[in-house]
Amino acid sequence: MSSQDDIQVTSSLSIPGDEVHLEFSRATGPGGQHVNKVETRVTLCFNIAQSRALTPEQQERLQQGLASRINKEGLLRVSCEESRSQVTNRELARERFRDLLRATLATKKKRVPTKATRASKRRRLDEKRRRGDVKKGRGSDWKGD
Repeated sequence: MSSQDDIQVTSSLSIPGDEVHLEFSRATGPGGQHVNKVETRVTLCFNIAQSRALTPEQQERLQQGLASRINKEGLLRVSCEESRSQVTNRELARERFRDLLRATLATKKKRVPTKATRASKRRRLDEKRRRGDVKKGRGSDWKGD
């Protein structure tokens, strides 16, 4: 495969085309006779552990983040059968693969804990008091038979 087959994940990460394996099979769904004789489903396979493009840290992050999508052989599989065209499904599978890697490799922002403001505390306590008064007013006045 050539460099045009490379998958550009981020500005600093590109997966070489020869590390990605495509499998084709018959898709399900509408298409009449066409769907029964043409292999339009595309499954993109990628071995994370054997990739030369990924650093060990990136491999570890992908192994953990995509553990449910990696099979026993260590292959990450991304399938697409949306279109009746194999070419379109191939592009969609490459897009999904790129988006999946990009999302998994993105560093999550650490949450900065904040304190509740004095006004918000006061509002919360006022509302609790108001609800308590409503409930208190319900019980003792009513005398049923």
